[in-house]
Amino acid sequence: MIVPQYWAEARKQYRADGRQITVRRFGWSDDSEAQAHAMAETRAIEALRRLVAGEPLPRREPKVPYNGAHGVPIREQIVERHDDVVITRNAYGARCLNTPDVLFADVDFSSGVPSRLRIALSLVLVAIAWAYAWQARSFWIGLGGLMAAMIVGQLLAGVLYRAWMTLTGGEAHRTRTRIERFVAAHPAWGLRLYRTPNGWRTVATHRRFATDDPEVAALFSAIGADPLYVRMCSNQRCFRARVSAKPWRIGIAAPLKPRPGVWPVRPEAMAKRNAWIEHYEREAARYAACNFVAALGNPSVDAKVQGVIALHDRACRATTAALPTA
Repeated sequence: MIVPQYWAEARKQYRADGRQITVRRFGWSDDSEAQAHAMAETRAIEALRRLVAGEPLPRREPKVPYNGAHGVPIREQIVERHDDVVITRNAYGARCLNTPDVLFADVDFSSGVPSRLRIALSLVLVAIAWAYAWQARSFWIGLGGLMAAMIVGQLLAGVLYRAWMTLTGGEAHRTRTRIERFVAAHPAWGLRLYRTPNGWRTVATHRRFATDDPEVAALFSAIGADPLYVRMCSNQRCFRARVSAKPWRIGIAAPLKPRPGVWPVRPEAMAKRNAWIEHYEREAARYAACNFVAALGNPSVDAKVQGVIALHDRACRATTAALPTA
């Protein structure tokens, strides 16, 4: 996991025989801007050499937030450091905890009727409609049946899905059951369970993990962790958890300035950014990022994990009674 303090960008150009190649590359450092510039120069020179040799490399690395970065470290403002745990401010202004070896995994609830169900029901009804039209030898009956089948299939899928959710206890119950089944099947595991605004958060407590540990992949798959989060854990060698509210959930419609909020920002824009952050932190103090629910499985807790949990719970206000999540 790398979350650099300093960033720089270098630009190199090649011209020969009417051909021009311009390449830009970032550099980063925890120690100084000079080291960041030196790294940017080195990376730009190497990229230009490979481009001139004919390799199909991108000529520029875009300045992107955490979830769009590939091969570049986490590009966010560092708010706090606690040994190898770093709290950063993401591109929309919330604080995030980043750790190389304490396993966090969020599971979001489904946003609606699964598309597979909609498609399957629609296809069945279309087949029935066309079978009837074939018997009636009528193209127009077939066309009308096709349109009706598509509409009825969508409506019926919604009715059936809501009925299924009611019978199985709802999305919260179903997703929690997946988590509890994993713990029951892996008695060595301990998981700390939290309720987020749109799902569950788990923290493995019995030991620490590398992001490429096969057991991590097994947990992600079993509980249905967000695919983008899974991919970014691998890319950044880092586990991550948002520890403050999403701005739009607490009535802050104006985005973090300047846009996009990717670090670093121009010195002349810092006053506006800091004013937004001050307002955001004042409002966010009335909300929790998640609420602690239960400790599952193995009660043994790794000493380092315990410290990260304490930091996480304090930052999230996870054990503060009566705070709404956002």
